[in-house]
Parts: sequence; C-alpha cells; structure tokens
Amino acid sequence: MAVVPLQTRPTAVDIAGSAWPMYKLEAIALGLVLCLVLALITGSLQVAVLVAAGVGTGRWVIGWVGARGTA
Repeated sequence: MAVVPLQTRPTAVDIAGSAWPMYKLEAIALGLVLCLVLALITGSLQVAVLVAAGVGTGRWVIGWVGARGTA
C-alpha cells in the first residue's frame, strides 16, 4: 500500500529576505478586506478602521499563541 504524504501549509513566507509567519500575513489580509467591506456597508471609515484593526489584532494574537505553543 502506497502512503501519500499530506502537503502541509507553509509556516512562513520569504518577503524581501525576511521570513514572515503566515498568521501575520493572514491578519493583515483579513484586516484590509474587512476594512474595505465595512467601509462600503456602513459608509463610516472610522468604524471600518476600528473594527478591522481589532479583528486583525485578534487574528495576530491567536496565531502568535498557536505558533508559540507548537515551538
């Protein structure tokens, strides 16, 4: 029986010679998308920026705790 190894997700991406953990890139992308969507829905940039910053920070912290636990 042949065993096919599962492809794992990369833990870091090289950006300009510096390794960025995936959770940081996910947090930035989530914050940007959420900010744009909320700005369109609510019409208020203040609310959009504050909510997106909070959600992005939450994702960043959760990723950092998870990465710290596996190291």
